[in-house]
Amino acid sequence: MNSFNKVNNKVLIDKSLPHNFLAEKMILSCMIFNSEVIEIIQPNLTVDAFYFKNHQELYQSLLKMDTSKLSIDIVTLTIFLQDNGLISKIGGIKVLLDLGNQTPTFSYLNEYIRIVKEKFLKRCLIKFGYKIINSGYITNQSLETILTKIEQELFDLTNQIRPTKITSTAQILNELFLELKEKFLNPTLPGLPSGFSSLDELTQGFQKSDLIIIAGRPSMGKTALSLNIALNCMKLSKLPILFCSLEMSKEQILYRLLSTETEIDQMKLRSGNLTQTNWIKLNKIIRILARLPFFIDDSSNLSVQEIRSKIKTVILEQSQIGLVIIDYLQLMQSLDFKEGNRVQELSHITRSLKTLAKEFNIPIIALSQLSRNVDNRINQRPILSDLRESGSIEQDADLVLLLSRSKLNYSPNSSFQAQVTVPVLIDLIIAKQRNGPTGTIKLKFNEYLIKFFDSKNQVN
Repeated sequence: MNSFNKVNNKVLIDKSLPHNFLAEKMILSCMIFNSEVIEIIQPNLTVDAFYFKNHQELYQSLLKMDTSKLSIDIVTLTIFLQDNGLISKIGGIKVLLDLGNQTPTFSYLNEYIRIVKEKFLKRCLIKFGYKIINSGYITNQSLETILTKIEQELFDLTNQIRPTKITSTAQILNELFLELKEKFLNPTLPGLPSGFSSLDELTQGFQKSDLIIIAGRPSMGKTALSLNIALNCMKLSKLPILFCSLEMSKEQILYRLLSTETEIDQMKLRSGNLTQTNWIKLNKIIRILARLPFFIDDSSNLSVQEIRSKIKTVILEQSQIGLVIIDYLQLMQSLDFKEGNRVQELSHITRSLKTLAKEFNIPIIALSQLSRNVDNRINQRPILSDLRESGSIEQDADLVLLLSRSKLNYSPNSSFQAQVTVPVLIDLIIAKQRNGPTGTIKLKFNEYLIKFFDSKNQVN
């Protein structure tokens, strides 16, 4: 199929799969006549992109010559092929002479590349179709695993179709000017509002395509803060939000939301020991929450591919999505990570989450645990390196928020009643912000209501 046959010194073209013989030939001619174009061709075309076996051999040889810093023309290519015993594989000297007699049009090179790549991707699509059919007969894997793998392969194939665009500064500056003009005429927060004015003042909201990490030690309020942010975002932006809870069930999440919004103790809600006033308030809040576009997935051991599938599901139903929250990072797994330790796997996951944020052009918030090293230090204020199994979290993240109990009014020896009824001060540390300042924001956290509030002491 992917081969060439010689009959009467002519190459017979097999038309069973998509290909373009002339476009492949012109690309090879361009490389022979001007080796500088290899820098343009190589990032766009793999060896398999060429349909004919002899073209693959020629392309691979030209790449090797370029890597070895050898001069490239029809003579040096012939010598290289002879020295490596490849003349017969490429179809003989006549094929080389034919390429040498071509007059390549360099102005059409990008079009030749597009044609060859398009034909290659169509061949991949045909192969992928057969693979889907064969997958239906697999019995030693779950249907969910099979579908996840198929979706990942389709995603990889789709990514290859997207062209790499080079934009001039003039075009970018023109777009920026129009954007600034719009902001001047209609002042709004550039990103998705968190609902905390002190945080939004420093971050200008959660920006599209950003990976945001909220980290803290256990019971510091990470989930509570993320749920507060989710509620605030939905109320202010009306955009759908997907909450992936790998730790708590959807019922536990909803009890927290109800407690936050009704200001009724979560234990009372669970026991059903409610007053008439409580029931009236609960009924009202349930009606409000039911109208919010809030989607909860409580599957355990989620992978990035599965999260991507769930994002697509929300988009199909709602036509858009505003934010994804993952609780929490260390419980995720990678389906396509086979070798290496947990730190390397987590690095792979965070890079994939960043790619996901860019693909859907949405902010993604991932909660993360902090290392026990924080508790062992005299100064228990967390820093970036305290991110547990950090790997490349701090490199991949655009914004890192660290939660810490403020020393201003928190005492670990205070009575239980004081802890659940009196809001405590939380330091929300902006440890990293790729496109803005760092600093510390004071928030009040009412553990009784599982609710965060802006503090009067805004920014340090």
